[in-house]
Amino acid sequence: METAFWGYAHASDKSYTFGRSVRLFPCSTTNVHKPMIIPKRSSGILLHITSLPSAYGIGDLGSEAYKFADLLAEAGQRYWQILPLNPTEIGSGNSPYSSHSAFAGNPLLISPERLVEDGLLDKKDLRAGGGFDKAKVDYPKVAAYKVKLLRLAYDNFKEGEAGKLKSEFIRFQEAHKEWLPDFTCFVAFKHYFDQAPWSEWPVKVQTRQDHAMEALAAELKDEIEREAFFQFLFYRQWAQLKAYCTSREITFIGDMPFYVSHDSADVWAHRHIFKLDRANMPTAVSGVPPDYFSETGQLWGTPVFDWKKLQEQHFDWWVQRIAHNLELFGLLRLDHFRAFSAYWEVPAGDKTAMNGKWVKTPGAELLTVIRKKFPAMPIIAEDLGEIDQPVRDLMAQFDLPGMRVLLFAFGEDLPESLYAPHHHIQNSIVYTGTHDNSTVRAWYEHDASRDDKKRLSDYSAQRLSKENVSSVMARLAYMSVSQLVVLPMQDVLGLGKEAIMNKPSTAKGNWQWRLQPGSFTKTVAHRLREEVQLYGR
Repeated sequence: METAFWGYAHASDKSYTFGRSVRLFPCSTTNVHKPMIIPKRSSGILLHITSLPSAYGIGDLGSEAYKFADLLAEAGQRYWQILPLNPTEIGSGNSPYSSHSAFAGNPLLISPERLVEDGLLDKKDLRAGGGFDKAKVDYPKVAAYKVKLLRLAYDNFKEGEAGKLKSEFIRFQEAHKEWLPDFTCFVAFKHYFDQAPWSEWPVKVQTRQDHAMEALAAELKDEIEREAFFQFLFYRQWAQLKAYCTSREITFIGDMPFYVSHDSADVWAHRHIFKLDRANMPTAVSGVPPDYFSETGQLWGTPVFDWKKLQEQHFDWWVQRIAHNLELFGLLRLDHFRAFSAYWEVPAGDKTAMNGKWVKTPGAELLTVIRKKFPAMPIIAEDLGEIDQPVRDLMAQFDLPGMRVLLFAFGEDLPESLYAPHHHIQNSIVYTGTHDNSTVRAWYEHDASRDDKKRLSDYSAQRLSKENVSSVMARLAYMSVSQLVVLPMQDVLGLGKEAIMNKPSTAKGNWQWRLQPGSFTKTVAHRLREEVQLYGR
């Protein structure tokens, strides 16, 4: 399968089910005398790159991304939050939280238009696409189209077109030598072995014995270089977009998953930092315990880390990973932050997460190392779901802001809810919802009880309807004491269930939503700017 390097089958799909309401813990999660990572009271929008409009079936790093940045600036927004940029896997439902690399970028996000500008493609080369759904991403169709374009771009590069890029390509490979060779070999080897998981490759290659690795790499030299070139194109286009956003005073908020897939370049290249047996299969896997929403818990199935080995190596792999992400983004959200305190470990082979156990993590030790390298600690803790006091204490120790999601606020425990605006703290980020939630309108139309609606109406002193509920909720977020408010683009536009990005615990139909061309108008931008000015953001 030609497109497998960004879409090969992978069995596990990590998704979340978060509680609607969490009671307030009596703890000092903020020291207002210390500088916060968000220096000014401000606002932003959550929209993943894949959701941007484009003529090529999926949002990319081309002209529409720049137009979106311009509208953000016009709307007075200072932040653009996105989801992970790593390659996605068709077998995992194209979730950006499940990837075969913690470092590589997703080639599907490369803009064909900008390849034309670089002299790597001709405009006529782009015409073979067409017929793409403007409302949803058809990942297999997009991958089949883009692999042809990217291969053609590489062939043109090798034939001497866009020669000015050759020195840049050499410098890129040197700058990313800590992870790029492992990733490119991994992808090329998977093609060679018919997409078999690395744990099923010949033992000498599986265990990375020098002679076997060198021989196979020599045989696949051209394919390995091609994969490196695709990464070069991705990172080049990302750097250009980031620089443009910086010029418009817009900061990217990135997102980093906690776990990595077993069938990944990272586990293959760093087997010793994961709990694997002699056959290189996991002895324990990740998940979350049974709760109100799931009697059997959630079994994510990714291998868990061997934290003793990581400690012995001064957490080098983790430090490298976080450093890599902080080069890409101004702020970094650490997904599943509670695992930095303790994680749920399930015996490999179990069919559910019921028989797991909590295992403590040396998160404080790791974060201390991170703070020494990055004293500003531009990190956001994803602290949703069942969070205990040790997690809150860890956040307080490093002054990390957490998340306040308004969709969780209006249950029967509204007066005591952590998510209710009257319990927000300055060192936090308030959201109407996240990529894992319904849109506000969909919540109102399909999920909220009559009592939930009444509580929101009473709290906001507004008569609610499906037409105004999104703007009412957004107004509550803007008036919050939280230093930063981030609204999903769907809630800015008041969209319903058709615009939900991800339904946790469902394997199909996720990560496909696309912003319709022209729907984020100057009128919408000016309305947002008025709220920015009104609430001092």
